[in-house]
Amino acid sequence: MTQGPLHGVKVVELGVWVAGPAATGIMADWGADVVKVEPPSGDPQRSVFGALGVADQSGVPPFEIDNRGKRSVIADLRDEKGMSVFMSLLADADVFVTNVRPAGLARLGLDPESLTKKFPRLIYGVITGYGTDGPDVDRAGYDIGAFWARSGLAHTTVAPNELPPALRSGQGDHTTALSLVSGVMAALFDRERTGKGRVVSTSLLRTGMYTLGWDIGVFLRFGKRQSTKPNRENPAPMMNCYRAADGRAFWLLGLEADRHFPGLLTAMERPDLAEVENFKNARARSVNAAEFTAVLDAHFATQSYEYWTTRFDAHDVWWAPLNSIAEAVMDEQVLASGAIVEMTPREGEAPYRAVNSPVDFNDYVPVYGPVPALGEHSPHW
Repeated sequence: MTQGPLHGVKVVELGVWVAGPAATGIMADWGADVVKVEPPSGDPQRSVFGALGVADQSGVPPFEIDNRGKRSVIADLRDEKGMSVFMSLLADADVFVTNVRPAGLARLGLDPESLTKKFPRLIYGVITGYGTDGPDVDRAGYDIGAFWARSGLAHTTVAPNELPPALRSGQGDHTTALSLVSGVMAALFDRERTGKGRVVSTSLLRTGMYTLGWDIGVFLRFGKRQSTKPNRENPAPMMNCYRAADGRAFWLLGLEADRHFPGLLTAMERPDLAEVENFKNARARSVNAAEFTAVLDAHFATQSYEYWTTRFDAHDVWWAPLNSIAEAVMDEQVLASGAIVEMTPREGEAPYRAVNSPVDFNDYVPVYGPVPALGEHSPHW
């Protein structure tokens, strides 16, 4: 089997929870030798379900996804022996990744300046909640706080004066992990030319702001943004979701509204709508969005999901299924894309599947796992 693009690259991780381990988890999928350094109590993500009050902790998928294929070494960095083990790991490492707060790293002498001075070829990758400068450098973030709440992203998910719903876990962490990985790859490439390592940093806050760049950019330029509307008030009714008679929903993707309008009317068998003054062009349909959306809602409720989506395909109407997670993991295209993989179980474990990391390389199929037990590889050091 062809080796991964990061074969021969050694990565040392001092990471907890999600963002840091997710970054090195991607690198492990790509063939890097990742050594996860954990305290004697382990990465707290190993027992996240217990922290949330869930009794059954026989498997922890969030931990498994981000830590498969790594080695686990226990080192208590508060004592001399543990620090000696840690430094021996860094001695021949190419990359160090951490998401420990800056003050904690400084107390241990593991801040960027200290480590890059000691190991000048080392790529030092750090994820913080809020950045490496400013009054809140050491404020606790998690992705809910820094990526979602403080960036403005959570606020934009709901209409004005509404509070956001409970947000899904780990999304900001995984997006930020991708940010760090891209920076580390650039730094590794640069080291090939210069022979020197460098510090690569990103934050949950900065990645959240970049993710929301469309809206923030408009606000910075024009001092305003389009507020989030409820479904039936969406000013782009041809970029909206609708429910068929059998309860399944789909999302229309008519971004170029006037271009896609004739095909939609043909699929709906409603050419008469082209003659309605309030619907005559994209501008009119936007101004009268609630009215047009109500017409579409009523019409799509007359036939099944299969009926409508078959007609959409026949008349080049762009659309996508509004999948639940249960539907997504059975979606033929999801499976064909390689988004779900078979994990390598530990001895005694039943086979199971997990989410893949999002990048493939030709002629390389990773071995996904196994997930290391706490300190499993410590005797080697």
